[in-house]
Amino acid sequence: MMPTSSRQSGTCSDGFEWDTLMEVVHEPIEKNYTLLEEIGKGQFAVVRKCVEQKTGAEYAAKIMRKRRVARGVAAADIAREAGLLAQLRHPNIVSLYRVIDTGTTVVLLLELITGGELFHWMPSNEAEAAHVVGQVLKALSHLHSHQVAHLDIKPENILLSSSPPMPNIKLIDLGLSHRLIPGSEHRALFGTPEFVAPEIVNYEPLSLGTDLWAVGVLTYILLSGASPFLGEDKQETYANVAACQYQFDDKYFSNVSEFAKDFISSLLVKDPKKRGTAESCLTHPWIVTFFQYTSCTASSQ
Repeated sequence: MMPTSSRQSGTCSDGFEWDTLMEVVHEPIEKNYTLLEEIGKGQFAVVRKCVEQKTGAEYAAKIMRKRRVARGVAAADIAREAGLLAQLRHPNIVSLYRVIDTGTTVVLLLELITGGELFHWMPSNEAEAAHVVGQVLKALSHLHSHQVAHLDIKPENILLSSSPPMPNIKLIDLGLSHRLIPGSEHRALFGTPEFVAPEIVNYEPLSLGTDLWAVGVLTYILLSGASPFLGEDKQETYANVAACQYQFDDKYFSNVSEFAKDFISSLLVKDPKKRGTAESCLTHPWIVTFFQYTSCTASSQ
C-alpha cells in the first residue's frame, strides 16, 4: 500500500509549521486506529503496531510526547524528522503515511516492516553482507544528495523488509538527522559509542562523511561478528575511535577478501574529507562485485 497522496499543512499548538508534503490529522489516534502490541522502544519514542479500523491496513505508530519535561521531544525535532521522511522518499527508507498531532503527543504512522532488525541477523558470506551495505549506501546517497546526514547508522536502525539470505532493507529513525547547510557548522555529542565517528567524539563539525564512518563500522561487524572499536567501557571505546585504532584480526578476517578490507579501510579514516562518499562507495570493487541493485531490491516499498 503506497503512502497517501493528499497534502495538508497546518500549525501545531507549539507554533511551528508542519511540512506541506505531510498529511496531518489533529485528533486522537484511537478515533480511527486500534493500537496493538509494542514493537519497538527508544529513549524518546515507543513504536506500536496499529490497524486502521476502516480498511484493516497495518502500520507502525511511532508515538512521541512533545517536550514538557526533560523526557519529551522538542516539537521542532519531531517536525524535522517527519518533514524529512515526507520529502525524501526512497525504496530503502521507511515510508511515512501521515502524522497525528494531538497537541501533547505526535504519532508518525509509518510503514510496518516485519522482518526484524539487522541487529538480529548476520550474513553468512560477503555477497550477503554487500547486499545489505549496498542498500544502505543507496539510501544514504539519496539523503546526501539533499545534504541530509542520517547521523545514527547502526544495525538497530536497519530493518529487514524481506527474508534472508538476501534481504531487502529499510533505513529507519531520522530523529538525529540533520540538513547540513553549506557555510554553517553542526556539532553534536550523540550516538551509539561504537558507531560514532572521531568528529563526534572530538566535538568537531559533522559532515555527510560522518555517516560513511558508521558504514565502515557496520561492514566490519557484518563480515566478522566483531566490533572494531568496542572497548571495556564507553571511555575506552571513545578513545579507540578518536585514535582510529583498529585492526583486521586474522581470527575474524582470515577468509575475508582484500577488496572487503580495502572498502572498510576507505571509510574508517580519521579525516572525514578523505573518506569515500556514498556514491563513490557504490563503485568500489567490493560493492560492484557482489551488489546488484535490481528492480526487485527497489520494489519493496
